[in-house]
Amino acid sequence: SDLKAFERRLTEYIACLQPATGRWRMILIVVSVCTATGAWNWLIDPETQKVSFFTSLWNHPFFTISCITLIGLFFAGIHKRVVAPSIIAARCRTVLAEYNMSCDDTGKLILKPRPHVQ
Repeated sequence: SDLKAFERRLTEYIACLQPATGRWRMILIVVSVCTATGAWNWLIDPETQKVSFFTSLWNHPFFTISCITLIGLFFAGIHKRVVAPSIIAARCRTVLAEYNMSCDDTGKLILKPRPHVQ
């Protein structure tokens, strides 16, 4: 019964993280696409080669803002929030390995057969 309670709590916790993880993934995708689009426009602009670096950034505010936003998101830890459920599952697998058990990415426990000692 303790194993069932642990499994239920683990699956509940991982399932609870999924909506937030999905939102963070969407934010990361949107900001990455904006940054890539802005970078493309910045690079194909013939004026970029003729002016200084900071002037070219000033001339392309969409790229500058999206790039700063992307860097800020990474400093805020978005890369950890995007993969939080898999980090928790991996840590649980490490601990459960000592008890001949494992778990899948949703938190379901996997009982391994006991090793035969001869």
